[in-house]
Amino acid sequence: MAQMTPVGVWKSLDDKTGAPKSQVRISDHGGVLTGQVERVLREGADPQAVCDKCTDDRKDKPIVGLEIIRGAKQAEGKTVWEGGKILDPENGKTYTLRLTPVEGGSKLEVRGSIGPFGRTQTWVRVQ
Repeated sequence: MAQMTPVGVWKSLDDKTGAPKSQVRISDHGGVLTGQVERVLREGADPQAVCDKCTDDRKDKPIVGLEIIRGAKQAEGKTVWEGGKILDPENGKTYTLRLTPVEGGSKLEVRGSIGPFGRTQTWVRVQ
């Protein structure tokens, strides 16, 4: 039985193809969540790739081990974590983040947005 929390290991899926992109570990540090890329799963991807499009302290850091989720906190009385940022290493942009466990915690809706525009990915918990 999965838990209704984003903490754990997740497989991120490509929005367009549904193919696995990466494996991300989300950890809780005193009520604040962070997430690091553990493995790149995309077929043909360079395992030594770096975030060359990043503009902050993550610039030119390896994708594997990269902290892509920072600062998310649980909304009071809800099973939603928000207030943090998520980085898309493919374009170097950071987005406002909302994490919502669904389907008993076996899946995670990951929404990144800038203003009124955004997109939601569904990640699958790795058992």
